[in-house]
Amino acid sequence: DCRQYTNRSCEECLKNVTCLWCASSRKCMEYPVRRILPPADLCELRSARWGVCWVNFEALIIAMSVVGGTLLIMLGVCCCCCCCKKKSKKQVSRGPDKDDERAAREREKRRVRQEERRAEMKSRHDEIRRKYGTV
Repeated sequence: DCRQYTNRSCEECLKNVTCLWCASSRKCMEYPVRRILPPADLCELRSARWGVCWVNFEALIIAMSVVGGTLLIMLGVCCCCCCCKKKSKKQVSRGPDKDDERAAREREKRRVRQEERRAEMKSRHDEIRRKYGTV
């Protein structure tokens, strides 16, 4: 029975894993197993100790919330990174997209026009050379 450790020490009370130590009232009582957390009328969370004397339930809840939140954020970031990698791999494996194809067509048109202009300029220069006899 846990009540026999009331008004003793926390360490003595918590040797039995079914016991809960309330630091404010210095009571040792059975842990209410049907509930996850001990009710406030039994013992406040900041005074309740279970398992070890140096951690109260309030600090335990805060620490577990921070760790759980951090894990969820890390999981979300990892999922986003994986999705972005898959998306970029699909684009690379799919080949050039419409914008790349359009840019290539425009470059080819410009190259052809430039070649035509060069040929035209060459023929004009040749004509001028023939006219003035510098050929």
